[in-house]
Amino acid sequence: MCYLIKNLGSELNWSNRYSDDHALSISNLIIEQQISFKAAITIKKRFQNLVKDLDYNQILNLKNDKIQKIGLSFRKVEYIKNTYKFFLKKSINFDDLNNEEVINKLTKIKGIGEWTVQMFLIFNFFRQDIFSKKDLALLNSIKKNYFIKDLTSKKLDVFIKKWKPFNSIASLLLWESVERGIFFKKE
Repeated sequence: MCYLIKNLGSELNWSNRYSDDHALSISNLIIEQQISFKAAITIKKRFQNLVKDLDYNQILNLKNDKIQKIGLSFRKVEYIKNTYKFFLKKSINFDDLNNEEVINKLTKIKGIGEWTVQMFLIFNFFRQDIFSKKDLALLNSIKKNYFIKDLTSKKLDVFIKKWKPFNSIASLLLWESVERGIFFKKE
């Protein structure tokens, strides 16, 4: 981790995914699910252009096929609309909730899983101690940077405990490592 901090620490940007529009922020995370980072950037731009200047009701009234045309699956369109419906009906003061409470509330939205909420907590609320055990990029980065072939849950828990209370920062460094192809090398 010291190597990553030294080589990538100044490159970290917590705010590059921030939006004060919670429905839009989560929708962008839905777009990112299970696709490459570069593809996600393109589709998120298209989505933001499609919905800019629209209120939640207008977004919900968009035809699904119109949203799909920007590069989204039917399911992702459905999940995005579920998110807008949720935030149209509910007002939540996230600052009053701990991480588990936020996860419990938002995973009730169909199509929103723990990973999506964890990313939301990192990038929208800058919560410092979040690590997503299901994020493949994080797991692959740990394997490459720590020379581990079989990253068991037990081994992963050791890292998470070691990085506490800065797991979000460790995650940012590990992601940056993958994005830039910069990994620790044994000498």
